[in-house]
Amino acid sequence: VEALQKEDYNIKIIVRMPEEGKGLSSAVLLGLEKAQHDVMLVMDADLQHEPEAVPSLAAPVLNGEAEFSVGSRNVEGGKVEDWPLKRRIISFGATALARPLTTVTDPMSGFFCLSRETLERGKGKLNPMGYKIGLELVVRCKCKRVVEVPITFRDREAGESKLTAKQNILYLIHLAHLYWFLYPITIIFLFFNGLVAFYFFVQIVQEYL
Repeated sequence: VEALQKEDYNIKIIVRMPEEGKGLSSAVLLGLEKAQHDVMLVMDADLQHEPEAVPSLAAPVLNGEAEFSVGSRNVEGGKVEDWPLKRRIISFGATALARPLTTVTDPMSGFFCLSRETLERGKGKLNPMGYKIGLELVVRCKCKRVVEVPITFRDREAGESKLTAKQNILYLIHLAHLYWFLYPITIIFLFFNGLVAFYFFVQIVQEYL
C-alpha cells in the first residue's frame, strides 16, 4: 500500500488490532463507515472478483437504478470457473438456505455496491457475524431495488479460503438471526404449534403404549 501511495494512487489501508475487532464482516463495515463517498463498493482482494467488472457493478447504484447491486454467478452471463465439485455443492446448499430471506439469486456474493443512504437504514440493526456481509446488508437494510450484474467468479489467485467448519457454523447461526429478524411472528407460531403437537403426541403415547 505504501508503495502504491508513493506512485500517487489514492489508496488507504485500515489495520485493526485484535482488541479492536475480528472477522471479515466487521472489517467490511468499518471500511464502509470510513469511506468518504456516497457510493461504496466491496470486493475481494484475491482476484476471485474481476476488477474489470467494477464499472458495470457500480453503474446501477451510481445512476439511481438500484440501491444495492450484486455481482452474481447465477444470472445470465454469470459463471464460475476453476471451482472443485465440493465447493460448488456447498455453495448451492448455502444459497438454498438463504432463499427465503431475499430474491437475490446469489446471496453468497461478497462483490457488491451500495449507497450510503442504504447503509444508514441498517444503523443499529447490523450484526456483523461470519463472512456473508452482503446478505446481512440486503436483509437488514431492507433493500428493495437490487440489481444483479453477471460476473465470472474464479478460484483465488492469492490468500487462503475462509471456508472452515467454524465459518459454516457461524453461517447457520447468522441465518437463524436473519430469519428471526424477518419472520419473528411466523417462528413463534411454528414453535408453539410444535409444542402443542409434541404435547398431544406424548399424551397419545402414554394412553396407548
